[in-house]
Amino acid sequence: MRNLRWAAAGLPWTRVVAYALPVPLGLALSGALVWRASHAAFAGATTNSGNNWSAGSVNLTNDSGGVPMFQVSNLTPGASGSRCIAITSNSSLPSSIKLYSSHAATPANDISPHITLTVEDGTGGSFSSCTGFTPNGGVDYSGTLENFTSTRTNYANGVGPWAVAGSPPPHIVTYRVSWTFSATAPDSTQGGSTPNVSFNWEAQTA
Repeated sequence: MRNLRWAAAGLPWTRVVAYALPVPLGLALSGALVWRASHAAFAGATTNSGNNWSAGSVNLTNDSGGVPMFQVSNLTPGASGSRCIAITSNSSLPSSIKLYSSHAATPANDISPHITLTVEDGTGGSFSSCTGFTPNGGVDYSGTLENFTSTRTNYANGVGPWAVAGSPPPHIVTYRVSWTFSATAPDSTQGGSTPNVSFNWEAQTA
């Protein structure tokens, strides 16, 4: 009826059709969009939770209780002695242990060239007594104390290495350090001394 009115009003039929088509076409497109939206709810998901990372650790302790291994006075030529120390690794990672030294200022009358040092690693024994110590075989270091303190000064040039397993800790290695004051030490060494020496054990991961 509306189209007839438009025709009666003198509008050409082509314009009448153009006015009439947009409404049903728009409704059809709208319906299509609604149909698609109502069918877009399908989904799938999966989860892997609880992920985290933690670092391992490398840790060494010894059984000296902070007491120096050697505090020897009134040496005479030919005197000797030894001491053991147990090094415990509480590391969770495989590592390698090396022994090196550091020392205070060298005294004027240094007798360290006349003291021979021997280092062995093994099992058994402790800081209080070397009873039960069993070497693993061979000597790790044998030379003068002077040479030891001047050439074994860091991990890179330290004595060793000794391999230590990782988990489960602890792992214990005992070291026996022996010394001898040369039987041919000259009279000039009377009243002399060595520098204060620190023995340092360090572990690094393999």
